[in-house]
Amino acid sequence: MGKKSLAEKLKKKYHKAIEITDLKDLLYKSASRFTRRTAFKLKDKIGNIYKVTYEKFKADVMALGTALINLGLKDSNIAVIGKNSYNWAVSYLASTIVGVVVPIDKELKSEEIVNFLNVSSAKAVLADDKYIQNLVKSKSSIENKNILFINFNSEKDTNSYMSYQLALDAGYDQLEEGNKDFDNIKIDPNAMKILIFTSGTTGSAKGVCLSHKNVASNIMSTFGIVKVHRDDQVLSILPLHHTYECTLGFLLVLYSGGCISYCEGLRHITDNILEFKPTVILCVPLLLEKMYKKIESTVRKSLPEKYANIEGDVIAQLPFIIKKIVISKVKNSLGGRLRAFIVGAAPLSPDVINSFKNLHIKSIQGYGLTECSPLVAGNNDFYIKPDAVGLPIPNVSYKIDKPDETGVGEILVKGPNVMLGYYKNEEETKKTIVDGWFHTGDLGKVDDDGWLYITGRLKTVIVTQNGKNIYPEEIEHYLNENPLISESLVTGVPDEKTDEVYVNAQIFPNLDAIKEYLKGAIPQKEEIKAIIKDIIASVNKKLPNYKHIKSFIVKDEEFEKTTTQKIKRFGKNIENKK
Repeated sequence: MGKKSLAEKLKKKYHKAIEITDLKDLLYKSASRFTRRTAFKLKDKIGNIYKVTYEKFKADVMALGTALINLGLKDSNIAVIGKNSYNWAVSYLASTIVGVVVPIDKELKSEEIVNFLNVSSAKAVLADDKYIQNLVKSKSSIENKNILFINFNSEKDTNSYMSYQLALDAGYDQLEEGNKDFDNIKIDPNAMKILIFTSGTTGSAKGVCLSHKNVASNIMSTFGIVKVHRDDQVLSILPLHHTYECTLGFLLVLYSGGCISYCEGLRHITDNILEFKPTVILCVPLLLEKMYKKIESTVRKSLPEKYANIEGDVIAQLPFIIKKIVISKVKNSLGGRLRAFIVGAAPLSPDVINSFKNLHIKSIQGYGLTECSPLVAGNNDFYIKPDAVGLPIPNVSYKIDKPDETGVGEILVKGPNVMLGYYKNEEETKKTIVDGWFHTGDLGKVDDDGWLYITGRLKTVIVTQNGKNIYPEEIEHYLNENPLISESLVTGVPDEKTDEVYVNAQIFPNLDAIKEYLKGAIPQKEEIKAIIKDIIASVNKKLPNYKHIKSFIVKDEEFEKTTTQKIKRFGKNIENKK
């Protein structure tokens, strides 16, 4: 018999996951198993922290669900819009049990939100006051003239909207009178119950149709490889409308008996970490990379000069006693209890994973897509490989379609987590799901042990005239490794004279780091350009000729990003041939 791959060995190590058939089953089982445990640790309007038990959370979902049924919303599409909050969490579960939940990105423009309400034929919107007010102003553009607006922040009904609190109270009154409508709901695990729009671009947005089975299977599979403990405190930072945060940072935590708190905004992260003392944080690579750069900069400033100027990862190279003191101080600055970052949405630099490992904090990265509910592969409690996005999660398979000579091809996925299809778009669904395999549009390769590596997107790959493939993400990785660069975006640009495609890099410099590099002098534009030119020359030495960066732009401001902090790739900029 041949040697077993790690992916096969992993199957024998899975944590035992309790079976759930749907999200109502999850709610009821968790309330029964963890009744008086704290499900949410929250802040009130004046900043005091209070707790919500699993029993109370279930009661709130039942009350709101009962109110939604009484409003005639059974089996209807119900939109939820707002910042991460307890009301959002209650509304999401109540809506997906009573009808079909449509979580919408709060960062979209009003006309885009209206478009999604129209496309989804939503009959109600539960949202923060800000978005309700905007939608009331845009009501003439909403096709359903009887759409119900339920305001999270209002304590009274108006002519334009209903109060969330009064709807909740009405639901509790019904429950006290013996109303069993919510209790009696039978969920079809295979029916569409979640509708998520994948893009903020009105013309190209696709509605992903997910079932309770899709999401429940993903929760159980994820728990099999990354165990959330009952005493885990999770700080929810990423937007909840995004499947990654919703499945892993919300539903998985409730399935596991953990506790959730909400970050009040990116500028409050440090304060919230100290207040809630999380053990686990879900984040995107950009956030983690910035966090480590800040930690390293602070550590260097606190050290004697002979240690402060160490090249590379300074903490890893410190003498034992100093290192111990530094690690203790850093961990205390992160609340004192942090054990793991769970990282998704884009590949994470192996250097950052190793740097946090030196602080005794795991960085567990994975790979997923909205269409896969979302997780497909992940590093896990048993095996971590910093340069790979992971091994397949339980009950999910992947393979590489039409691999080239280096093994790179499109990643295909099969499993109970794969979506039902795209909303009212049979043609796109048939193109994307073929013989049960979902075509991700992502490029990657798989090694002999089953580890998955992402190399880029089919849509972003740069193809040279002689058929060579250039993956922008690889070059961006080399650029972003340099502390003097904050962010970069690599694209292919056609040469006007030869029609050959060459590599262009747009770069947003790290001005603070450059200032330190110049010994405190305020950098001038030409100096910055010269420094970036030198960095590009050093990156080009690591690459074959056809991948060399031939032109670059130094940007004055950060790139525009999605709500999960991924750089939006659009347009082609041509400037500054080297």
